[in-house]
Amino acid sequence: MASNPDKIEEISKILLEWGGVGDAPEELIPLVYEELRWQASSYLRNERQGHTLQTTALIHETYLKLVGQRNVAWQNRAHFFGVAAQAMKRILIDHAKTRHRAKRGGVAEDLPLEAATFVPEKSDGVDLEALDQGLSRLEKLDERQARIVDLKFFAGFTIDEISETLRLSPASVKREWNSAKAFLYSELTR
Repeated sequence: MASNPDKIEEISKILLEWGGVGDAPEELIPLVYEELRWQASSYLRNERQGHTLQTTALIHETYLKLVGQRNVAWQNRAHFFGVAAQAMKRILIDHAKTRHRAKRGGVAEDLPLEAATFVPEKSDGVDLEALDQGLSRLEKLDERQARIVDLKFFAGFTIDEISETLRLSPASVKREWNSAKAFLYSELTR
C-alpha cells in the first residue's frame, strides 16, 4: 500500500473532489495503478498454479468497476482500496464459479486462506465458493467483522489502516479480526 503521505493525501483529495460522478479524473489512474497491481498480485499469488486470469486483466476489470460506480461518496484512499478489494474478490469468485461450471463437476478452485484462518500449512487452500458463502454468513451476523476481513485479507490493510478506516481502536480491530478468523475456520471446516 502507499507509504508516501503526499501520495495518500493526493489520492484522497482527487477521490473527494471526484465523488464518483462522471468519468474518473485522468490523474487518478497513475496514482492508484501500482497499489491496484499490488492488491491483484497478492490475490493471484494465493491462487492455484496456472490460473487463467492475469494480474493486468484483474487490475483493469477492477478499475473499470470502480470508475463505473456512479454517485459514490468516496471518503478517502482507504475507502477506495477497500472497495477495490471487494471488487477483486467478486471477480475472482465469479471466475472460479465460471470455470467450475465449465468443468461440470470438476474440482473447485482453491484460495489459500493462511492469513485469515488457522488452516494448517499443509492445507492446499479452501474452496472459493465456500469462502464466499462463509463471508456472506459472517456479514449477516456481523457486518463489521466481514468488513475487517475484506480490508485485512483481501485489501492487505494493516491493523492501523483498518482502525483508521473504521474509526475503531487497534485493540478492537485485533479482537474482531480474531473472532472473524475463528468463525471462518469453523465455517470452512464443517
